[in-house]
Amino acid sequence: MKATLKLTALAVGLLALSAQAVELRSADVHNSDDYPTVAAVRHMSEVLAKQSGGRYTIKVFNKSALGSEKETLDQVKIGALEMNRVNISSLNSLCPKSLVPTMPFLFNSIPHMRRVLDGPVGEEVLKGCEAQGLVGLAFYDSGARSIYAKKAVRTLADTKGMKIRVQPSDLWVAVANAMGANATPMPTAEVYTALKTGLIDAAENNIPSYEGFKHYEAVKVYSYTEHSMAPEMLVISKAVFDKMSPADQAMFRAAAKESVTFQRQKWDEQEAKALDVVLKTGSTLVKDVDKKSFQTAMQPVYAKFINTPDLQRLVKAAQDTK
Repeated sequence: MKATLKLTALAVGLLALSAQAVELRSADVHNSDDYPTVAAVRHMSEVLAKQSGGRYTIKVFNKSALGSEKETLDQVKIGALEMNRVNISSLNSLCPKSLVPTMPFLFNSIPHMRRVLDGPVGEEVLKGCEAQGLVGLAFYDSGARSIYAKKAVRTLADTKGMKIRVQPSDLWVAVANAMGANATPMPTAEVYTALKTGLIDAAENNIPSYEGFKHYEAVKVYSYTEHSMAPEMLVISKAVFDKMSPADQAMFRAAAKESVTFQRQKWDEQEAKALDVVLKTGSTLVKDVDKKSFQTAMQPVYAKFINTPDLQRLVKAAQDTK
């Protein structure tokens, strides 16, 4: 009888534990299961599972399995989806402060970008989406975006009249237009064919994306304009987050921060591998770019989008970060 009671108590305990276990879903559009952002959220899940005694885990749905970034953001806002990893430009129309890290030539190097995002400016931007139902947990690296085409881009004159694919956002259309180019917004999935057929002359992205999407097969000249170091952002639904205890919220934030270190290491490794691939397949890297000419051309873009004292304060704080 005592043995039966012990087994019953154990069964009840196990049932209670499983009832408390929560698996959150997180969306990502990147195709590779080993892509740094995909791997980072899986790493965060491992950290959470260990720290919570198995109460929390995260399942990553990459390859756009749950929809585009816009579609999944809409789901996260209302709590229909728990988490999302998106390029920060996808948040620009929702959260004005997310414009700051997206601005062209804001950062002077990758280490500078990391210092800004790890500091007070980054914290303020992460908190800036809460009114829209999104709690910012972390920034992930997305490298430096540069222009690739069939010809070299060394000065502002080289982009004049060029049809450049940009991310579908008002800011990126304005950036390309400020370069004297013809901005052509389109989804990432359409870029390879557009480059191959000559529908567009150029695109802009980081080296791992240039290699990963095989755009190097269509255009062979990658020019280091490094006009943007806009990060990725990991968000969780505020409706979901608010139901957690303060201790669990703190645990989530700490696990997200730990995943940043993991993601940056993975990013640096992937960037080196991608660079090796594009060089071996015959791409030319152009590094003698007159960035000053591009920076000067961005003044109207800043005037249009950094149009409040609050945003201007944040931009200055980012630029002044040592």
